[in-house]
Amino acid sequence: MPRVVFAAAVQRHVPAPPVTVDGACVRDALEAAFVHTPRLRGYVLDDQAHLRKHMSVYVDGVAIRDRTELSETVTSNSEIYVLQALSGG
Repeated sequence: MPRVVFAAAVQRHVPAPPVTVDGACVRDALEAAFVHTPRLRGYVLDDQAHLRKHMSVYVDGVAIRDRTELSETVTSNSEIYVLQALSGG
């Protein structure tokens, strides 16, 4: 089962220990993780259930490309890492 890990910067706002969940894609896994910590959903996803601009998600070390549907496939031993995106000027 995929493991979802929330970076320390995310956990400053909403405490969320790593969780192992069922899911065949990023969306499935994240939704399963939100069951454990419902407050995370509004922090990670916007009101249309798209990944918020200030968030990044990596699957097995590779940044996801589909920020709308979160359709990237995950395997039973995937690690999904959720962190705040950095911006600079």
